[in-house]
Amino acid sequence: MSGTVVDGQTEPVTGQPALTLYGSNISYFTGKMENYFRIRGIPYHFESMQFPSMERQLKREIGVSQMPAVQLADGRWLTDTTKMIEWFESEFSDNALMPSDPVQAFVAHLIEDWADEWWWRPAMHYRWHYTEGARFASWHLATELMGSVPLPVWLKGLLLRRRQRRGYTVGDGLTGQNIPAVEASVKRLFGQLQGIFSVRPYLLGSRPSLADIGLSGPFFRHFALDPVPLEILRQTAPAVLEWVGRLWNSRPEDLRGEWCSTLPDDLLPLLSDIGAEYLPYLSANAQAVNRGHKRFDVQVNGIEYKKARYSQYRVWCLEQLRMRLLQLPEDTRKTTQDLLEAQGCWSALWQPQVLPLLPNQEVDLPFRATTKMIGVNEV
Repeated sequence: MSGTVVDGQTEPVTGQPALTLYGSNISYFTGKMENYFRIRGIPYHFESMQFPSMERQLKREIGVSQMPAVQLADGRWLTDTTKMIEWFESEFSDNALMPSDPVQAFVAHLIEDWADEWWWRPAMHYRWHYTEGARFASWHLATELMGSVPLPVWLKGLLLRRRQRRGYTVGDGLTGQNIPAVEASVKRLFGQLQGIFSVRPYLLGSRPSLADIGLSGPFFRHFALDPVPLEILRQTAPAVLEWVGRLWNSRPEDLRGEWCSTLPDDLLPLLSDIGAEYLPYLSANAQAVNRGHKRFDVQVNGIEYKKARYSQYRVWCLEQLRMRLLQLPEDTRKTTQDLLEAQGCWSALWQPQVLPLLPNQEVDLPFRATTKMIGVNEV
């Protein structure tokens, strides 16, 4: 297979033998990685992870049992979608997924992180809280991933529903009291994106960026697939559904479009929500880790999450955002700071000042992981 041609040069990474992507075809992060591979023209072969047979192999090869995992043609294994994408991007001679404007590039990284680590819980809520979503997902996963388990499908589905709810919804801060507000925040996001995608095809212009790939995680295999949020999108945000399909259909030639000349004003509400919800949550999580608490309560943007699980990994996510900001040129850093301060993002980004990172935490990514939120596969 010949490589993709960019600016007259052939990209060798797209001319390699097909890699193997292990995951689920209704998985949040597997879908994100597939969108990336398709946009970049990287040949891959999809394989459904099989449990429990692959668990020991994954822990041996990448340190954790989580999806997706990638096996390269040379036998090496990769994990963590953010760092996998970063690694693959280093193999390209262009920088086609990132705007040339460093402020917009930082915002793209911020949106990707927000999509990965914040919208995960609401996406899992809609899948597992409502009967129609739980019935669909539990049957699908029981038959796709657990075919070798000698139990009736209905029993495997029941075990999956209990496991996912304990791990990611009522077991991670959701309560009967805060669910209406959490669902309202999802509908607000749908409305914001409806406005954006009604006037341009992608978040930062007429070409897809890392920010679009990040948001494909919660949307492609969850909000635009699970019955309850899908119907909300159909009725209230059809332009978002068009974007989901457009992104999935994007190919390397679509990376030749134009970037917005400046950060679009319609992205500012997204940044305001990041400043009101996600960054305060990351700060509270870091403080909980620093105190040795396995659970913590946090109130963000008027929503109180009770007994949320701590995440050592998300301490590292906060450190990565700080590092990217500090690596900006001084004049750009000041412009970015002004932007973040105006949208309420700056203060929480720096709290606490000293982060409770583990020694050498995640330095081996994407080849080996150190920590994740909990020891449950990302489905």
